[in-house]
Amino acid sequence: MDGTSLLARRFEENRPRLKSVAYRMLGSLSEAEDAVQETWLKLSRADSDGVRNLSGWLTTVVGRVCLDMLRSRQQRGEQPLDVPGTFVPDPEVRPLPGRGEAHDPEEEALLTDSVGLALLVVLDTLGPAERLAFVLHDMFAVPFEDIAPIVERAPAATRQLASRARRRVRDAAPVPDPDRARQREVVEAFLAAARGGDFDALLELLDPDVVLRADGGDVGGLSRLVRGAASVVAGARSFGSLAGSTYLALVNGRVGHVSLLDGKAFSVGEFTVRDGRIVEINILADRDRLSTLVDEATVAALRDAEDGG
Repeated sequence: MDGTSLLARRFEENRPRLKSVAYRMLGSLSEAEDAVQETWLKLSRADSDGVRNLSGWLTTVVGRVCLDMLRSRQQRGEQPLDVPGTFVPDPEVRPLPGRGEAHDPEEEALLTDSVGLALLVVLDTLGPAERLAFVLHDMFAVPFEDIAPIVERAPAATRQLASRARRRVRDAAPVPDPDRARQREVVEAFLAAARGGDFDALLELLDPDVVLRADGGDVGGLSRLVRGAASVVAGARSFGSLAGSTYLALVNGRVGHVSLLDGKAFSVGEFTVRDGRIVEINILADRDRLSTLVDEATVAALRDAEDGG
C-alpha cells in the first residue's frame, strides 16, 4: 500500500468522528459533508509525516473549516425567517426498531453519539467561536490549548468561551429521558391523541411550559414558535390535519415521526420527553430540504419498520 492509499485509509477511519464534529458545528448534513471533504483536501496537500496524532490534527482542522463556514454564513446573513426563532437544523432520520427487536451494536453506538435537534437549535444561537470551543472541548474532549489557536485567543479566554456556551446550553436545552421505550410510549400516545382530537389527553402528555418549533421554509404559515401546552395542542392538531400518514422514526437518536403527503416527506418531528411528558417538539416541514434528507429508500424503510413493528 503506497503512502497516499494509507493516508486515505486512515482518513476514512476518522470520517465518522469528523462528520460528527462538523454536524454539531453546522447543523447541516450537506455542509458537514462539505467540511469533511475540505478537511481531506487539506490533509492531502499537507506534510503529514510529522503528525503524531492524526485524529487530533484532523479534528482541529475540521473545526477550523467549520468556523470559517459559520463566519461566512454570518456575513451573508443566511437563514432569514418570517418567524424568528423557528429555524430547525437538518434531522438525521432512521427507522425505529420494532419492540423486542435486537439492536445492532454499531447502530446503537451511532444513536448514543447522536445529538438532539433541541441542542442543535441552542448551538445555532451561539457565536461561531463560542460554538467551536464548546463543541470541541465539551463534546470531543479537545484541550483548550489546541482550540485556542483556532479562535485566536489565549487558552484562558477560550475556556471562558466554552463556559459561556455551556451555561446557555444548560439553561435552554432540555435533557431527555434516556429510556427509548418510554419515549416511544409517550410519542405514540401523543400521536394517537392528536389523530383522535383528544384535547385532554394531549394536555396530559405535554409539560405546561412545552415549546413547539416548526420550520416550514418558504411555505407561508407553516413556521411557528409556540409556547405553553394549550397553544401547542392547537398547533400540533393543525399540523396533523395537513399530513397524509405518519410513521414513527428515530430522529437524531430520539423517538420522533415522519409525516408523508403524496408519498413524500411532509414533515419530520423530534420529541424531547422528560419525566414522562413532552417538553419540546421540533418540526421540519421545509419540503425542499426534506426532499434530500428523507429519500425514497428511507420512506420505504420506515414503512417496512412500521409493518414489522
